[in-house]
Amino acid sequence: MTFARDGAQPFRGAVAADLAAIEAAIAGLPPDRAGIRLRGIAALGLLLAPSGAVGAIAVGAIGAGCRPVRAVLFDKTPANNWALAWHQDRTIAVVGRLDVDGFGPWTVKGGMPHVAPPCALLAGMVTLRVHLDPVPAGNAPLLVAPGSHRLGRIAEADIPGIVRDCGVRACLAAAGDVWLYATPILHASEAAAEPGRRRVLQVDYAAADLPAGLEWLGI
Repeated sequence: MTFARDGAQPFRGAVAADLAAIEAAIAGLPPDRAGIRLRGIAALGLLLAPSGAVGAIAVGAIGAGCRPVRAVLFDKTPANNWALAWHQDRTIAVVGRLDVDGFGPWTVKGGMPHVAPPCALLAGMVTLRVHLDPVPAGNAPLLVAPGSHRLGRIAEADIPGIVRDCGVRACLAAAGDVWLYATPILHASEAAAEPGRRRVLQVDYAAADLPAGLEWLGI
């Protein structure tokens, strides 16, 4: 798979040398949580900067002006083994609520304000999934519908047909691999059939500034 053609691409072993540093940066976080939104971890911010191994992948996709704007740690275990239906990521994290045309609805996730921006903004973003553990076929790899990122905002009723037309690819990974994908791509995951620990650090990158006083919350 390639990012240019499919909207998703693996980078094998891209952060193998940084795994110990990433694990040390998140060592104080509670385990077995479906998703923890991360902010204010200085060591992690340095590791995810555009000058680092993770950020360099984002720079290659959307340009040198990009920066990390949201990070979430997913920790799937045998005791906490969930499935995720097909969907698009449609929200961004911002500093505070401002009513701006084209932005909405608003939500609060993990105590952080989130808003759904216009599709054009999401289309200019990328999401990187940094794999801290192996993800073979039986351990709930991310599933993507290649090419679906080009279709704009997809109505829920249209998702099954689009997944059928685009097909499904499983994003298998070894520890230290990074998967790059277009933020609006349709994706899902099943509950693990052979559950083991599956920690994934998911980071959104953007190059554009937000309009009318809105500000990225950042990491």
